Amino acid sequence: MQYSQPAGRYAPSPSGDLHCGNLRTALLAWLFARQSGRAFYMRVEDIDSERSSMESARRQMEDLAALGLEWDEPVVYQHERGAAYAEALATLDTYECYCTRRDIREAASAPHVQPGMYPGTCRDLTEEQRAYRRSQLSSQGRLPAIRLRAHVGEWTVTDYYRGEFTGPVDDVILKRGGNVKQAQAGDWAYNLAVVVDDGYQNIDQIVRGDDLLGSAPAQAYLAHELGLPQPQYVHVPLVVNAKGERLAKRDGAVTLREILEGNPGSTVADVLGQLAASLGIEGVTSADGLLERFDPRALPLEPGLRDISCG
Repeated sequence: MQYSQPAGRYAPSPSGDLHCGNLRTALLAWLFARQSGRAFYMRVEDIDSERSSMESARRQMEDLAALGLEWDEPVVYQHERGAAYAEALATLDTYECYCTRRDIREAASAPHVQPGMYPGTCRDLTEEQRAYRRSQLSSQGRLPAIRLRAHVGEWTVTDYYRGEFTGPVDDVILKRGGNVKQAQAGDWAYNLAVVVDDGYQNIDQIVRGDDLLGSAPAQAYLAHELGLPQPQYVHVPLVVNAKGERLAKRDGAVTLREILEGNPGSTVADVLGQLAASLGIEGVTSADGLLERFDPRALPLEPGLRDISCG
């Protein structure tokens, strides 16, 4: 399929029902895309085969449809896109990484290493060193990971609400390593899959939670390395619980189905009304009605306005 129309997307991981924060972000992604005349796509990010399920993906899309969100076909499933990821990987400057999580954790604790960044342990090994470490892994029945050899230390993106944002870039993992017997076609890393798929679907507007702002520079740099245009980012406030922490399923009845089952007489329209109120729009109980009144410039961004109750 040829994706020629500029588009937005919502791309959940199908590891459970969507909670209020997920629903709110999906609603915002849909509003931004539709208000700007873009196509809007659903993508099922199911490369993690251990956590993902088709049943979960089905339930998620049912909940989004119940809220009144509609999307353009087809729905893309990442587990079907391995050939595209392999083709992209072959064009990049990469190297094998033999580090275990413990190796990375210990190396990252060094004073000169920026927190959360890969310290480059395997980046400049000699061929002899690589051969030795590869043989060690092989004797343990393990495969090395594949990392991007980044040629910059930082990259700048443009965010709708924050303007230019410059953040660090390191040698991100593109394909995960691990046990040979457990190796799956789905061992592609998120950073590669999401960038390749955004390019494939002509996604030029990415709406997502503001906790992901820090990952945008590395993903935009990877897009650059693949010859893909850099999208506009729209990072929106998260829904938080009473403690000011990111909302999670442990916070109780936070999914659409739990809310409706736990509150007799409550309707989908009631939930949508509360989500709309969290966007600064009162008295709206339908997605189409919300689209007519939505003004992205008026979205509440202050932390005090992030805490909503969907119950």
